[in-house]
Amino acid sequence: MTEKYKREAIFSELKKFDVFAKDDDYIEVTEWKNGEGFDVDINSNERSFFQLTYGSFNALKKLIKKLR
Repeated sequence: MTEKYKREAIFSELKKFDVFAKDDDYIEVTEWKNGEGFDVDINSNERSFFQLTYGSFNALKKLIKKLR
């Protein structure tokens, strides 16, 4: 079975968040169809792409908060 669908995504220039970002640097976050996580595409000095479930994202936020 093949299914065609649209995905929810949000895009922003990185310069709004990162003082080291160049004019054409960006971040884009796209939610998975099943709603369990998202893809992150960061175009900065080098292009980075990673995926997280919402559970992993919550753990990451909690750990960062403890670091600060």
